[in-house]
Amino acid sequence: MKKSSTKKSRMHFWKVICVLMYGCMFTSGLFATNRGSVESYKAFMKVTGTVISASDGQPLPGATVMIKGTTIGTVTDFDGNYELDVDDPGSAVLMVSFVGFKTVEIPVNNRDVINAKLEEDLAQLDEVVVVGYGTQRKADVTSAVASVKSENFVQAPVKDAGQLLQGKVAGLSVASPSGDPTQGVKISLRGNTTILGANEAPLVLIDGIPGDLNTVAPEDIASVDVLKDGSAAAIYGVRGSNGVVIITTKGFKDGQVNTLDYSVQLSTQQITRKPDMLTAEDYRRQIDEGIRAASWDNGHSTDWFKEATQTPFSQVHNLTFRGGSSETNYLFNLNYRGFNGIMLKSDNETFNGRVDVEHNMFDGKLKFNLGIIGRQNSYTTTGDGVSFDNWTYRQITIQNPTSSPKDENGNWFQEGIFDYDNPLARIYESDGRNKSQYTRYNGRVTFMPVEEVRLQANMTYDKYNQSRGYAETKQHISTTRDGRNGYASIGNQENIYRFIELTGEYRKSIGNHKLSVLGGYGYQENEFFESWMQNWDFPTDIFGYANIEQGKALAEGSAVQGSDRSETNLISFFGRGTYNYKDKYLLMASIRYEAASQLYGTEDPWGTFPAVSLGWRINEESFMKDMDFIDNLKIRAGYGVTGNQPEDLFLGPATLDYADYFYINGDWIRSLSPNQNPNPYLRWEEKKEYNIGLDYSFFNGRISGAVDYYNRKIDGLLYDYQVPSPPNIHTVTRANVGIMENKGLELEISAIPVKTTDFTWTTQLLFSTNSNKLVSLSNDLYQLESNYFTAGSTGVPIQTHTHIVEIGKQLGDFHGYKVVDISDDGYWIYEDGNGDRVGYDEFNRGFEDKKIIGNGIPKYHGGWNNTFRYKNWDLGITMRGSFDFQIINFQRMYYENTGDDRYNRLRSAYDNINGKTILNKNVPLEFNSHYVEDGDFWKIDNITLGYNFKDIAGDIVRSARVYLSTLNTFVITSYKGIDPEVDWSGLSPGIDNRDKYPTTRTFTLGINVSF
Repeated sequence: MKKSSTKKSRMHFWKVICVLMYGCMFTSGLFATNRGSVESYKAFMKVTGTVISASDGQPLPGATVMIKGTTIGTVTDFDGNYELDVDDPGSAVLMVSFVGFKTVEIPVNNRDVINAKLEEDLAQLDEVVVVGYGTQRKADVTSAVASVKSENFVQAPVKDAGQLLQGKVAGLSVASPSGDPTQGVKISLRGNTTILGANEAPLVLIDGIPGDLNTVAPEDIASVDVLKDGSAAAIYGVRGSNGVVIITTKGFKDGQVNTLDYSVQLSTQQITRKPDMLTAEDYRRQIDEGIRAASWDNGHSTDWFKEATQTPFSQVHNLTFRGGSSETNYLFNLNYRGFNGIMLKSDNETFNGRVDVEHNMFDGKLKFNLGIIGRQNSYTTTGDGVSFDNWTYRQITIQNPTSSPKDENGNWFQEGIFDYDNPLARIYESDGRNKSQYTRYNGRVTFMPVEEVRLQANMTYDKYNQSRGYAETKQHISTTRDGRNGYASIGNQENIYRFIELTGEYRKSIGNHKLSVLGGYGYQENEFFESWMQNWDFPTDIFGYANIEQGKALAEGSAVQGSDRSETNLISFFGRGTYNYKDKYLLMASIRYEAASQLYGTEDPWGTFPAVSLGWRINEESFMKDMDFIDNLKIRAGYGVTGNQPEDLFLGPATLDYADYFYINGDWIRSLSPNQNPNPYLRWEEKKEYNIGLDYSFFNGRISGAVDYYNRKIDGLLYDYQVPSPPNIHTVTRANVGIMENKGLELEISAIPVKTTDFTWTTQLLFSTNSNKLVSLSNDLYQLESNYFTAGSTGVPIQTHTHIVEIGKQLGDFHGYKVVDISDDGYWIYEDGNGDRVGYDEFNRGFEDKKIIGNGIPKYHGGWNNTFRYKNWDLGITMRGSFDFQIINFQRMYYENTGDDRYNRLRSAYDNINGKTILNKNVPLEFNSHYVEDGDFWKIDNITLGYNFKDIAGDIVRSARVYLSTLNTFVITSYKGIDPEVDWSGLSPGIDNRDKYPTTRTFTLGINVSF
């Protein structure tokens, strides 16, 4: 960085800051300078001096001078001078600090004049971030890359690694739409990029090996780096189409030999918001008012939510041991996560273990690394194939509050109405367990024959096994309603993953030139197998699913069983080069060439994915030499191509499938029929992305951040097209025809508004936009019958689509009837297809009368993260929000009716609409714009208050911290449903389903101890 001899710009800034700091510090009493009686001290001396910059000798106004171990101190004036009364000058030590400079400690030694020279601390520019197949200095990165360290993670018992990043990365959407302890977060980067392709979420790498957000425990993660744009992700080719999330686990650190770290989190939860349904008192009041027949009063008062929920207790324990030496070191991590949900029989128990051993030979030229990851997971199931049956939640909502859970004989009470089940019977008369075991073995060999060359081999073997069993007793509704007389099912899965990657890298510095070249080969394969079986009509409930063969249904041919097997592989060749001239001009280029088995039978299963990015550090230019308050000012520009393969196998060749049975010559013979047309031209979906960015850092890191603008074009979107048969053997062909675009802007500002010895305030602001458009879905060979297709479903009894996807428009559009008012007698008034105002009876309700009535994808996301540190205390507040989107409130759509007395209703069903009247009881359920609401929200998400015990006496405990935290603390929104944070993925985003597991607020006590 060029240095100015005058530093006029910096001095002007800091003189202004100095005045503000004087006012703040001395009026607020941050420093205690009133000593009281002199006789109470051993000795007394007035110390004076000047604090200057070591690089150019310029004075530093506003620098902090403290007596170590006390709250006594002062700040330097405009010329860098200070004056301080020092007690016990023989043993006192001064601590001198300044934002952007390294803190120094100076013994007084009975001197009355002490000057200090501070060296600049540019650690931020030297910070290392993880990129594809290696690391780079942050100052050298030419792509859009974000990095989050463990100290900035969300501080709470999170569901998976993705939740650590909520509100931490611009452009990365991390939503938690369900409170089910077995459900993770929904994560997406820079919008939707596919319709029928395989990959919707970013590629997740754990220490360079593909995995998922549950591969390692969140408490075992040291940092997460996100490769956001195409130029950064293209080195991963097809796997990086939706960005890359690189997780780095905690490792051995020099000086941490034979250390033990232990942490515990104890938490409980409450429902953030539950539907406000009618109570038993409301029913009886309606009966008195003649709104409801007296027969609906069953004589009891039951809070079904209270009956079906619990006050959960959850705990997380994490233990990490580091040992060894600089030659051979090892790390052991054990993690237990025992979560209980808010609903009865809703839980999730996981035990994680990780071992990492590294051995160095020949003065570090040869390194061996062995890693083993193990995970065992188990949870209760109250539905066949699901953890918590959401149908049960619907039953909790719609139950008659005057009914009792059991009748006078002790049997479960059933109302006898279609689709109306006793929810407690569904919970207690079902029993299931899902168990899984995951093991990963990873070996890595690194050889550096000379300093400039690094050769590496990475090998991994993963195996995942799952077994599940589920049973319903003879008292379950499936027996009393469907006559099954007991039901059971079992199933298992096995998934084996093999991975090998060989890389070679050459790095060289020659004068002002720095360059690197990397090349590699990769191979991975997945082998999948599953089987399942169902049976019913059992003689007893005693065995549950343990003796599934005892049921009669399977022997009689009315039950089902089956199995499935698949195998895929991916072969890759890749290379990358970087060039740096004078730390001023930066270049990175990469290419990946790979083939996937999903494209077997096509003319060219190989894809080529190039990328190039440039960087210019403007602050290193001579014309910027007088602006030395600028640490870094870098312009970036990049272009990259990534791919996305089809999700299904064997789409290239024609295929046959089994069809109906025919009785021929006394035997039943199953026929074969065409199942798929050949398509030798099937290929990758290709995402071509431009990214222009600006990285900046001012005043020695006091203010820093990034700005990025991106434009994505997804070419060759897969879609199913109707084709004539003959000449085709089948009526549908899947082909690469569509084009989609995504554009967006991302802003990040990090600042340290206040930094003293005792108090620091760090803040981060994030903002991102995304706009999406489906440009085309037709070409000369394959064409849609119309310029749209529909998606989503309301479910019974309304039974209509919720979304429409139109060519030339954005994804996520709601499609339904537009209500503009209500008549005096409680009937809807609509706007028809011609834009005319139409009454209820005159409205045609045709497809042409439906309109775009909202969109379920937020256009803007924001975040504001703050950390306050005062002495040993710290307070972290994470806030985030999403804006300019709508939600279809299914709960209101179904439970604000006034005519169907069979099911309980929301109290809001009796609110006047538009200030006029309530909905007429003769109006049937309908999907229209009245149930579409603005979803804008701002969440005060995570609040953590902690105290750090830093100077602990004794040789056993090195440090300790205790903290309290809340998660999903508070939401500011006008949305009337449970939670405006809904699922934004897929083709039908923005639906707040009436059956979803309610979201929760978490309260946590945490303790961290290091030995």
